[in-house]
Amino acid sequence: MNIKIREKIVKYSQKMIKDNLTKGTGGNISVFDRNKSKIYITPSGLDYMEMKEEDIVVMNLNGKKLEGNLNPSSEFSMHKIFYENDKKINAVVHTHSIYATTMACLNKEIPAIHYLIGFAGKKIPVVPYYTYGTKELAENAYKTLKESSVCLLANHGLLAVGENLMKTYEKALMVEFVAEIYYRTLLTGKPNILSNNEMEKILKKFDNYGQKNN
Repeated sequence: MNIKIREKIVKYSQKMIKDNLTKGTGGNISVFDRNKSKIYITPSGLDYMEMKEEDIVVMNLNGKKLEGNLNPSSEFSMHKIFYENDKKINAVVHTHSIYATTMACLNKEIPAIHYLIGFAGKKIPVVPYYTYGTKELAENAYKTLKESSVCLLANHGLLAVGENLMKTYEKALMVEFVAEIYYRTLLTGKPNILSNNEMEKILKKFDNYGQKNN
C-alpha cells in the first residue's frame, strides 16, 4: 500500500471541494505508479470530505481491482487510456468547475484570453459530447489532448493531465480562472485574444517557471 500516493489523492480531492472545482461527489482524480504499473483512483460516489486513504481504489491497466473495497470512479477508462499511451502522464484530474463547465455546455473552446492559459497550452479545446464513463468519451478525450494538456468535455466538465498530481491540479485551477475571465469578458465586450506568436513566447517562459528542484 502506497500511503503517500493515497494521502495526496485525498488531499487534492478535498481541495477540489474547497477550491470550488466540483460539487458533491462529482469529478475524479488518479495517479499512476509507473514502477508498479498501478493506478490509484478515487472511488465512485463517495463524499470527498469523508474520504480516507484506505478508500482509494488501486487498479491495473487491464481493469482489474488490486486493492480496495469500493468501486473505482466511473471514469476509470478515461484515466487509463492516458497512462497506457503517454509515458509523460502520471496524473489525471477531472472537475466540474463552474466556468469551465459553462464553456463546455456552450461547446465553446477557451482561447488565449490570458497568459495563464499557458499552464495548459495555447487554448483549451472541447471534446464532443459522449455519455460519461464510456469508451467513446475516453477515446475522444485522448485524441483531443494532443496540443493541450487540458480540455473541456462538452456538457460535462474539465479534464487535465500531467506529469504529477500537483502540477495537474494547478492546470485545472488555472484554466478555471481563465474560463471565468473569458466568461466575464464575453459579457462586457469583445475579448482581446493573445496572438499565436505571443503564446509561443509565453510557453517558452513557462518552461523555466517555478523551482525545478521541487
